[in-house]
Amino acid sequence: MPPMQTDDAVLALISALPQPVLLVGDDGFVTAANPPALDLFGAHIRGAPVRAHLRQPEVTAMLGRVLDGAASGQASFTATGVATEAIWQVTAQRMDGQGLVISLRDVSDIEAASAQRRDFVANVSHELRSPLTVLAGFIETLQGPAGDDPAARAEFLGIMSEQAARMAGLVADLLSLSRVEAVEKIRPRTLVSIDDVLRATLAALRPRSDAVGVNLVCDLPPDLPQVPGDHDQLVQVFHNLIENAVKYGGSGGRVEIGARVGAVMPGFDGPVLQVTVRDYGEGINPIFIPRLTERFYRVDKGRARDSGGTGLGLAIVKHILSRHRGRLVIESGGTGRGVCFGVVLPF
Repeated sequence: MPPMQTDDAVLALISALPQPVLLVGDDGFVTAANPPALDLFGAHIRGAPVRAHLRQPEVTAMLGRVLDGAASGQASFTATGVATEAIWQVTAQRMDGQGLVISLRDVSDIEAASAQRRDFVANVSHELRSPLTVLAGFIETLQGPAGDDPAARAEFLGIMSEQAARMAGLVADLLSLSRVEAVEKIRPRTLVSIDDVLRATLAALRPRSDAVGVNLVCDLPPDLPQVPGDHDQLVQVFHNLIENAVKYGGSGGRVEIGARVGAVMPGFDGPVLQVTVRDYGEGINPIFIPRLTERFYRVDKGRARDSGGTGLGLAIVKHILSRHRGRLVIESGGTGRGVCFGVVLPF
């Protein structure tokens, strides 16, 4: 086959590829670039030395080895923009009589997912290590002289029971989060009455709120619309939000639950139902609000652990609402002004 036909075939091939691809001659100059490469580097990449545009040390060293005769090579670099950061994987492959083919692949999402997995494992390990250390310590103590002291034995067994309950709660939330993520892409279609969901949730939580002196006030308008949803998951959403309000905002003495219908809201194509859970407790500094739905994030770590929080409740709420194509809106005027959690659901 004549060389020109081969060149045309290669050009047609790289033009059909979705990732940036460059053809580079044996002299290191770019002979062709496909449209994604032109978008990334600009039209001036044609005829330019490739190492002038890929100047990261690991990449230039890899390209030098391939230009010197190596069959292939791979290296990565991080490109920092005004508001974004991208990790690119560069692969160079030698072609007989055609120089090099250099392809670039954006692996930012893969690296981010890998980092999230590492962080998740580290966080779970840390959360389990603390109660396990406490249990091991008290077991060792009870096996010694303290085992014959009834008062010490009762005190230590109480602490051990609390730590075991903390681990059980963490495992339960991890399993719940796993189940929610498994069906997150499947939108529920069954119509659910939010009025029934809220009243069932309040009935379950009222004994706890009464025990700590927090008044649960529910003011719902008549004829609330039904929403497409998973009844049990929506109960879980409002159970988490109301329980958090009692637990962390109970110093205000009351928690208010309300609802309203909105005809228009940014980000939604049609009408929405918004349910609010408002407490009048200590509040949250607004700078912490964007991180509240992160796994294991706690504004006050010591206080959250003392109250039995696992740091996963709001992450579970976020994933459930994502499945329902809804949104969680968090507002706080700052420390001492309470917090309002708004659940927005389309119908």
